[in-house]
Amino acid sequence: MSLFPILSFVVISFGVASVSAQICLNNGNFSSNSTFNANRRIILSFLPSNVTTQDGFYYNGSIGEGPNRVYARGMCIPGSTADDCSDCIKTASDGLVQSCPNQTEAYSWPGDPTLCLVSYSNTSFSGSVDSDGRVIFTNTGDITSNITKFTEIWEDLVVRMIDIASAPKDTPSSSNNYYTANIAALNPFQDIFALMQCTPDLSSGDCEYCLRQSARDYQSCCGKKQGGVVMQQSCFFRWDLYAYSKAFDNIMVASPPPMTIRSIPPSAGAPANQNDNRPSNSHDRNRRGISTGIVVAITVPTVVIVLILFSLRFVLCLRRTSLQRTKYEC
Repeated sequence: MSLFPILSFVVISFGVASVSAQICLNNGNFSSNSTFNANRRIILSFLPSNVTTQDGFYYNGSIGEGPNRVYARGMCIPGSTADDCSDCIKTASDGLVQSCPNQTEAYSWPGDPTLCLVSYSNTSFSGSVDSDGRVIFTNTGDITSNITKFTEIWEDLVVRMIDIASAPKDTPSSSNNYYTANIAALNPFQDIFALMQCTPDLSSGDCEYCLRQSARDYQSCCGKKQGGVVMQQSCFFRWDLYAYSKAFDNIMVASPPPMTIRSIPPSAGAPANQNDNRPSNSHDRNRRGISTGIVVAITVPTVVIVLILFSLRFVLCLRRTSLQRTKYEC
């Protein structure tokens, strides 16, 4: 990876808590008493209701004319309740108004009580990946387990999730909303929780590029940390070692990826797949063990009974012989 992409984002550390940030972009300024600011406040104040009344909880609109026109969009992750979504959009909107007093472009991805996006600009959203203002948050703690094993499980989870989140819409593997959340078992006592989402105006290819770029950027700087967030205007990626969102409430934990086993090719001259239908060795051993157990269970009692009968017969014979001898002597 070249030096430029590494230096094109800001890394911020956070503790085990909700991650929320307002990203103010210095692409233009306005005064507090300007028409642009008035329009910004109006469209952001109505954004919670505009988002929650839309199917899929996504809204993209504008207000004003000419240089005073303000574009805004908001969305919540699938599965959010209307109340949670409304609260999240309102928190993000109010935060942008307070934290970005005179910037003409800004965005925020707050995570409580659900994940949502709010962004505004003085230009329309292009529908392509916008990496301007990319920010990485990283947990302050370091991975203490086997880092090689952790990386294998983490990468397997992330790759699978990118494929699902960026799959073309209306295909069997697509989420139809550029979103996915999943859990993978790191060890018997700890899981990895991850969540991804792209804005719906992106193409499938742009969504994949945005998420892969986020994952690579995170690994390049913070691959040994216990959690992280990569925020862009076009996509969001977060993972951690605890359930930080309601999105994980109904998700089954995915087991660690199985080890890849290479089969040994058949010897020269031997027919291929000769033993394809033969039970495995372990199964054969189990069957032999069961058969042996049954034989022993049947044979041992039988032998014991026969020995007892022989013993009784021998004792009776001895008694009979003794009686006969005694009678003769008398």
